[in-house]
Amino acid sequence: MEKDFMLQAIKKAEDNVALGGGPFGAVIVKDNKIVAIGNNRVTLTNDPTAHAEVTAIREACTALGTFDLSGCEIYTSCEPCPMCLSAIYWARIGKIYYGNTKTDAKNIGFDDSFIYDEIEKSTAERTIPAVQFMPEEAIKAFKLWQEKDDKVRY
Repeated sequence: MEKDFMLQAIKKAEDNVALGGGPFGAVIVKDNKIVAIGNNRVTLTNDPTAHAEVTAIREACTALGTFDLSGCEIYTSCEPCPMCLSAIYWARIGKIYYGNTKTDAKNIGFDDSFIYDEIEKSTAERTIPAVQFMPEEAIKAFKLWQEKDDKVRY
């Protein structure tokens, strides 16, 4: 079954190139059934977060009616970038299968190494300045959340 799921992710990536999108596809599976298929829609929708894994996660969450994809696996045509890897962890997907590596992606112009480098730096050293601003006001929302009895944890 794994081979069929990966082949569908790869096919989605190939088809997406013909549509004008990036060469990435992803399939999310639960109990050996596909619950979502995603493709890279960055240039098609002008959304820099619309990577294949993220679009598949969004579709899977909608299809299953939950933000918790525990028990799911993701098959992706390429090793996930830092954003997608984070989304996979936040969604609690249990296993990642990938085809191409991040080095393969770098070799065709999809280089995420600068993001990995930036993550290791302190906020003061990063390329994009990050300045803490109005923390006294911002903490109020956290206090409201902390005091809320009926919150849904995630």
